[in-house]
Amino acid sequence: MNESDLDALLDVAFQQCDSLGHALTEEQKWILRTTLRQATRTNPLEQLKPEQRQALLRFVQDHAEWKTVILNDWFQSRDSGSVQFIRDEYGMEWLNSITADDLAAYRDSEAVLKIGDRIEVSNALWEWVQGDDNEWFSCTVIGLSEAENPQETSCMIRFDTGQEYEIQGLYDWNRPNWR
Repeated sequence: MNESDLDALLDVAFQQCDSLGHALTEEQKWILRTTLRQATRTNPLEQLKPEQRQALLRFVQDHAEWKTVILNDWFQSRDSGSVQFIRDEYGMEWLNSITADDLAAYRDSEAVLKIGDRIEVSNALWEWVQGDDNEWFSCTVIGLSEAENPQETSCMIRFDTGQEYEIQGLYDWNRPNWR
């Protein structure tokens, strides 16, 4: 149900209240509209592909005024790099619909690894890969070095071949390279 459908439905409900002699105040109507909009709203980040969402979250983390940076790129016809897809596929209205709560919902739900977890890692961790030419390899997390600063958190992984590799910046700059 979109916002205009919700408003129309609420208007009908308010008219029924009026006709039954139980008119609502403007404040009560506002509370109902606001509460139902929030309850029925979907997070715009759900529309993104996982790699797009990660690119946006990384961009937000790197730029305090991230929306301003993106909008300035648009107004000056500059390429927005890893978040260019927002302009190309979603547009300004979608960008403006993103709230801090939307971003927090995904940042807070980020996977936290434990020793013994099976993950896949991209070959972009150890070789130069252009575009979408990534290959993914299964491995097991065998060690974690957690730090307060996400840039310093790393983990050791072991491939099925027995070869081991350290992933630095696990939850920060290397986050798109594992799943």
